Amino acid sequence: MARAAELPPAVSQALREAGIPERSVALFVQAVDGGPALLSHNARQAMNPASVMKLLTTYAGLELLGPAHTWRSEALAETSPTGGRLDGNLYLRGSGDPKLGLEQFWLLLRQLRVRGLTEIAGDLVLDRSAFALPPHEPGEFDNEPLRPYNAGPDALLVNLKSVRLTLQPDLTGKGVRVIAETPGEGLQINNRLRLDHDACGDWREQVRPAVSGLTIELSGSFSAACGEKALHLAPWPADIQVEGLFRALWRELGGSFGGRVRAGRAPAGARTLAVHESAALGEIVRDINKYSNNVMARQLFLTLDSERPATADGARRQIAGWLQAKGLRLPDLVLDNGSGLSRSERISAEGLGQLLRAAWQSPVMPELIASLPIAGVDGTLQKRFNAGAATGRAHLKSGYLDGVRAIAGYLLDQSGKRWIVVCLINDQKARLGKPAIDALLLWLAKR
Repeated sequence: MARAAELPPAVSQALREAGIPERSVALFVQAVDGGPALLSHNARQAMNPASVMKLLTTYAGLELLGPAHTWRSEALAETSPTGGRLDGNLYLRGSGDPKLGLEQFWLLLRQLRVRGLTEIAGDLVLDRSAFALPPHEPGEFDNEPLRPYNAGPDALLVNLKSVRLTLQPDLTGKGVRVIAETPGEGLQINNRLRLDHDACGDWREQVRPAVSGLTIELSGSFSAACGEKALHLAPWPADIQVEGLFRALWRELGGSFGGRVRAGRAPAGARTLAVHESAALGEIVRDINKYSNNVMARQLFLTLDSERPATADGARRQIAGWLQAKGLRLPDLVLDNGSGLSRSERISAEGLGQLLRAAWQSPVMPELIASLPIAGVDGTLQKRFNAGAATGRAHLKSGYLDGVRAIAGYLLDQSGKRWIVVCLINDQKARLGKPAIDALLLWLAKR
């Protein structure tokens, strides 16, 4: 058995080959039923966990809100429609639903149509009053403002503020076809992509999107070897994005709209015309963790604030109180937005280990573990660990930022014993740390 202070030889070797000093790595391994740590290295050092921080947010959400928690998105009006016509405004009020996607938004609008509403004479007013948020600059984190993961939270988040474009090599082999899968009134595609016949590497780096008004221009190149690929972009501020989607879908449903789209708040006396209730939180956390969805994690984080409008400070206070009530002391914890897409968030490997052990003993343990990617099987780990002893035996959340690689979760070894395992790497060469993490998991799986 390895002593708690020494690293497995394969891990040490992989770190040396990557040029990552051991001081830049924190490790913690402990049986789920407690006892002395099998491995503890820099375990109390506060480090950036990247997306592994979603473990805290989703576990807190499941316990504080309950796995059956849902979000309501409502369509309201001050007056009742008469003869299919609404003479006043239509209000869309959100409560922070992390997954009000294209289909769900369409279903909400369809409820209005099947209840007889055809013509909206007033404005469409977007009510985001459930959250109180500072202005969000999508390019602030990494200068990639069009990437959907950089979209900010929103009480009326529709389709993750994104559009989906499908890129296809033309059958003639002479060009690239671009299909706008997400409806949007006024959306124009300026396709300047060149088709090449190189190997399909990181194709997203070769496609250069730009936005001007409602026009998305795509330049650069796309390889025929890539086949069909989906390009997701967050090109517009929320009001513009929702307006284009609403106008297109409402027209497709046979409705007419003569007003404008603006931000506002539903008056106290407004009556509900239609409601969409989200999937339960027990299902939502699967999308957050399996696919490491930053925007959905931020939505859940804000929902943890019991006050309305919800704030990030309020969510932090709720989590702090919850941790205290559970007897979890995490003095190194620094929470920013709960998603891990942050330069300031911090937690120690031992702190994550404490959290995972408490989760193992929690009534919501099945929902949390089921939300984690399975090594070599699905989610963000589908293409990792798929040819070794850890395949199918580990439920793990991974994290990756520039200068950060991390993984944490549960692993079942070959003897049938389950372990908590945490590895955090904070270093300029952290991107080279994957072999060291793989070596750690393989060492543990083979026990």
